[in-house]
Amino acid sequence: MDEPQDSLPVSRLAIALARITAQAGLLAGIFGVFAVLVLFGELGPVAALVGFLVILAGFAILPGNTITVTRTAELPRPVLDDDDDAVFAFADALADPCLVLDRRSVVVHANAAAHRQFPAVSNGNPITFSLRNPELVQAIDTVMRSGTVRSIELHETVPSETWDKVVVSPLRQPGRDWLTDEDRQLVVTVQSLTELKRVEALRSDFIANASHELRTPLASLLGFIDTLLGPAAKDAAAREKFLGIMRGQAERMSKLIDDLLSLSRIEMHQHVRPTGSIDLAGLLREVREGLMTQAKTADVEIRLTLFEGPSSTTGDRSQLYEVFENLLDNAIKYGAGGKFVEVSLAPAERAGFQHQVTVIDHGPGVEPEHVPRLTERFYRIDADASRKKKGTGLGLAIVKHIVNRHRGQMTIKSKPGEGMRVDVFLP
Repeated sequence: MDEPQDSLPVSRLAIALARITAQAGLLAGIFGVFAVLVLFGELGPVAALVGFLVILAGFAILPGNTITVTRTAELPRPVLDDDDDAVFAFADALADPCLVLDRRSVVVHANAAAHRQFPAVSNGNPITFSLRNPELVQAIDTVMRSGTVRSIELHETVPSETWDKVVVSPLRQPGRDWLTDEDRQLVVTVQSLTELKRVEALRSDFIANASHELRTPLASLLGFIDTLLGPAAKDAAAREKFLGIMRGQAERMSKLIDDLLSLSRIEMHQHVRPTGSIDLAGLLREVREGLMTQAKTADVEIRLTLFEGPSSTTGDRSQLYEVFENLLDNAIKYGAGGKFVEVSLAPAERAGFQHQVTVIDHGPGVEPEHVPRLTERFYRIDADASRKKKGTGLGLAIVKHIVNRHRGQMTIKSKPGEGMRVDVFLP
């Protein structure tokens, strides 16, 4: 591959400068000889000057003496052949970012995905101009020297936290020794691992939280069992008290397991839209009746307001029952100080939806910074208070997943001292 005439490698430049220096020294010597001849009268000044100019002109026209050095903004681009076109077309067909580098780690091609993820990448520039990760640079150098495939994982925190799997591979041409081929190339592919890492973190957190929630009542049960087998074995009053506590802890574990199974079933069918027909007004009446005993115990009145008109919608009856039961249960538990809870069904105020179910309590409310996280699994503002009220920390997470499965939306609004309002919009 010929070098362009307007770009001069460093080695050739050094040779050219040495040649110029030698020629300048030779000219200076010849000029000195003419000066001595003039001084001693052997040659006239005019003749000496003419002779020197003739010699100087001879040097100027000798081949190889004219050197033009022009600085260029880009490194020389290789001449492409049919094989290069095929490689570039293959890279363009990939959905993941793909870069093709030459033996100097210069980018000769980047597909559209690479330009989207790495806007600074430019054909004709070294890869280090745009991607300065030391692990990536080391991997490219290693592959260039050894000709073996190298895979690394890059973790970036700026501007946002991302994980990528990068594979650097030699692009071998049939019949060529890759390590000695002057036209050898590398292929760098990038696969995003960010979503997988986030899902893995969520799964780990979920298992840790579920284990913690189960461990607490289990430890309580074991402690009371040991007490009943030991010091309180013949104490009827203590036995009755401890058995009541044990029953409560067992019920809490049972409720937690039920919620975990319910959440698992919902996620399993998250992509399948329900097809059944439901009367929302009748469903809300049924939910209220089911929680009347709990409301009376908490000294809370449930006020149900239904608009006159069709209230049928498409959905899974058991899941929507669970949605409104969870919302009303939370309102009774955490808004008991307000003495009444409002439940209403009305035409949706939001475009694209038909029905709007609103549950309002007049309890203490929560700080605004907690509101976006209320639907996270096991998120609690006050863990001790939640456990005392037999909460599992999964209620609103279940509600969110069911509403999403029904292609609906849920909003939560709350301020300290003003209670909480939850709106569910259904199509």
